Amino acid sequence: MSETRPDYTSQGKYARLIPTLADSKKEERATSILLAALMSVYEFRKAMLQSINLRVGARTKLEAWTEVVFKDETLAKKKGPDDRPDGLIVLDTGRKKWHALIEAKVGSETVGEEQLLKYIKQAKEHGIDAVITITNQFVALPTHHPVSIPKKNLRSVEIFHWSWTYIVTMAQLLLTQDKIESQDQRFILHEVVKYLEDPSSGKTGFTSMNAEWKTVVQSAFNNSKLNKNSDEVLKTVSSWHQEQRELCLQMWPLVGEKVEVKLPRTHRNDPKQRLTDDCDKLASEQLLSSTIAIPNAAADLLVTVDIARKSITCSMRLEAPKDKKSSSAKINWLTRQLPTSEKGPAIRVKAIRKGQAMDTDKPLEEVRQNPVILDAENTDSLPVYFEVFTSLDLGGKFSGNRVFIEHLEKIVPDFYRYAGQYLKAWVAPAPRVKHVEEDPEEETEAQLTKPDDD
Repeated sequence: MSETRPDYTSQGKYARLIPTLADSKKEERATSILLAALMSVYEFRKAMLQSINLRVGARTKLEAWTEVVFKDETLAKKKGPDDRPDGLIVLDTGRKKWHALIEAKVGSETVGEEQLLKYIKQAKEHGIDAVITITNQFVALPTHHPVSIPKKNLRSVEIFHWSWTYIVTMAQLLLTQDKIESQDQRFILHEVVKYLEDPSSGKTGFTSMNAEWKTVVQSAFNNSKLNKNSDEVLKTVSSWHQEQRELCLQMWPLVGEKVEVKLPRTHRNDPKQRLTDDCDKLASEQLLSSTIAIPNAAADLLVTVDIARKSITCSMRLEAPKDKKSSSAKINWLTRQLPTSEKGPAIRVKAIRKGQAMDTDKPLEEVRQNPVILDAENTDSLPVYFEVFTSLDLGGKFSGNRVFIEHLEKIVPDFYRYAGQYLKAWVAPAPRVKHVEEDPEEETEAQLTKPDDD
């Protein structure tokens, strides 16, 4: 490592894994440790930078500095300490260099629009490619940002965001999957995770819905019309978006794989449109929902929050087997997949039929004992889909900002643990070889034309 700062800087400390900082400087300490870990552990920097669409090869070098001051700021002396970014990273591929400013916050501190715009301006002035913010706020994707910035300000500078929980979870996943080749680097990353997981580091998870949550719940329960443009709806949906990401990050160590919020392309490319659409859904349907994609699972896990009914539902939908000719055979195919357990949430099975035919649902154990209990009256229509689900009615507890999150973060992993992981999608059987009978006349003719043996 050269430790030579870029020419446009006048000050900056090389990022240290063990920084000599006062205990009160949590923000600076966490930033230095993180940047040093990115420099030290190849697989970690590769994974983190890939999350913001940067390819990192084995020969790619990364250097990082903290408490960076630009030369023009030193000369002008017109900028205050709030304009000093927490870090700077330089990624050198050998052919070109990519630079990014780092701004980190711990605890409940966040990066505001005004501050972020100043860093974007600084980046433009010095030819820096991006600004990366790190806080305890959650976003669906690192390419999304919790602060809405007009596109005209982002023509030459990109903005990205990592939550501290995302960073720790990414590191934990690499350690769990044994993806780090160097034993020394593995030890470094393990120690970094232990530090960031300690409450004293300033890392926190999403533990509470917004302050307006109770008002929104009461309005929905009273069947009062919600305004999709109101402050309480916007803040509720924003909180829900953060909680969706938190749920996925909690599922990562449970399944040992990356678990993601599944978004349509329009929402992946445009976070503002996602916010607008979800606010409209909350106002018109009084629902919050999330589709969670789990690698190699039989189906996506759908989480639905019905605010008017004060309930949380987790479900997975499977196509009913097409090679079974009776309703009971199709149902038995499903119930055989699910183990008998007295633990976990109460699981129910819904049979979904075509057209106007009625859907039916019953508790799993009743369906297991008597498959025909799912038959619908006045129709011979067979199920085309099965939905395995659990619902939790919270009643008065639902409006509690923290209680709601606590129950949600228990029911989702529990549903997958006791039901979702056992489900298997139906696969059509391979076609059988057809037996073709030979024509007796052709066989006789072939024998007549066969030459005699000498």
